[in-house]
Amino acid sequence: MGTTYRTIIEPFRIHSVEPLRMTTEEERVGAIDKAGNNLFNLHAEDVLVDLLTDSGTGAMSRDQWAAIQHGDESYAGSPSWFRFEAAVKNLFPFKHVIPTHQGRAAEKILFSVVGGAGKIIPNNTHFDTTRANVEASGAEARDLVIAEGLDAATVHPFKGNMDLGALEALLETNRDDIPVVVVTITNNSGGGQPVSLANIRGVSEICRRYGVLFFLDACRFAENAWFIHEREEGQSGREIADIVREIASLADGMTMSAKKDPFGNIGGWLALNDDQIAEQCRNVLILTEGFPTYGGLAGRDLEALAQGLSESVQPDYLRYRIRSTAYLGEALDKAGVPVVKPIGGHAVYLDAKTLLSHLDPLEYPGQSLAIALYQAGGIRSCEIGTVMFGRQPDGSEQPAAMELVRLAIPRRTYTQSHIDYVIEVVTDVASRSRSLPGYRMVYEPKALRHFTAKFEAIL
Repeated sequence: MGTTYRTIIEPFRIHSVEPLRMTTEEERVGAIDKAGNNLFNLHAEDVLVDLLTDSGTGAMSRDQWAAIQHGDESYAGSPSWFRFEAAVKNLFPFKHVIPTHQGRAAEKILFSVVGGAGKIIPNNTHFDTTRANVEASGAEARDLVIAEGLDAATVHPFKGNMDLGALEALLETNRDDIPVVVVTITNNSGGGQPVSLANIRGVSEICRRYGVLFFLDACRFAENAWFIHEREEGQSGREIADIVREIASLADGMTMSAKKDPFGNIGGWLALNDDQIAEQCRNVLILTEGFPTYGGLAGRDLEALAQGLSESVQPDYLRYRIRSTAYLGEALDKAGVPVVKPIGGHAVYLDAKTLLSHLDPLEYPGQSLAIALYQAGGIRSCEIGTVMFGRQPDGSEQPAAMELVRLAIPRRTYTQSHIDYVIEVVTDVASRSRSLPGYRMVYEPKALRHFTAKFEAIL
């Protein structure tokens, strides 16, 4: 038997490179000030290591680029559509597949059909666009994650799980107000934490018993399936694709941002079994996205996604993906930087509430930490705390359950030396975190304020 080595190498070679522009700290201080202290407003060329999001920022493979050449741009019935549909149904065998230009479009379509005033949409934890689209329909977005999922330091193999008792209690009292239950895999707002197969089975059983639809927000389905394969009893001998198919079989439908696990730079879909809801959703699609066989995407995008889906469930890739994320998280944890544990799949989440405990939550400690990381080392991250989730539907502001800064790792994009640099910068900023100032918001839009809000330091 051969020797087993500890190092997990990238299961690919670099075929093309993109230059990075090196900046000074003085230049970065000026850039973030000009951007209103909002990292979304920065020019990307002023960012050295971009960990703002893993959505649409990954590197496509040689075979995906080759697939683009097969793109057929026929308005209706393109061969590229049929290849895309077959690839989706191979993993998610729902009756209807409705392509969209990205995940939030699928959410908008779904909740405009099934949502509405007086409705309640339970989720383990809604992410930002999901919550915004639920609330835009007039419905209430209700989070029902397990208690362990609200504590950054607690170690639990499936912190993304839905609280089954809370779900059943809600359905018992509000069944007529709940059109659909959603489970997000992995749970992005809660630290990229996975949901167990047993928990998904439990949600499915409860929904079927109460006659309520069960949908997946499945944009990181492959990473979630890998955690099930690695952590859940009885799952280690199964193929990743088979775990994904079982997850799909337990649900009535799904929304998908294909900019995550399927390696797309753009794209998504809504898939479901109900004929009547599917017809209503297609009508909205035609009004807002395009014809049902392209849905806002070019044929070449459909081809790239079809190929990306097959690559997303490859074990060698997933082993590298999850281990490389853990490499960053474990190094920061060892250095004494508080992070959400265990380490998630697509990102490492810094616990800004603990690190900047001298700041009140309404002084936005996560935003302060994210700004400091950019100023110090050109690292762009994303606040997931009171800036993102503090504004309530009635206009009031409340502290979020957790104050996090997400370091989202684009797929197949950065090398270990980039990550070593991130470790160095984060550790340095953490060592002087008690000197970081709070911030106040000086401009905010009505919805999804974190994308375009502006801030000033409280000095």
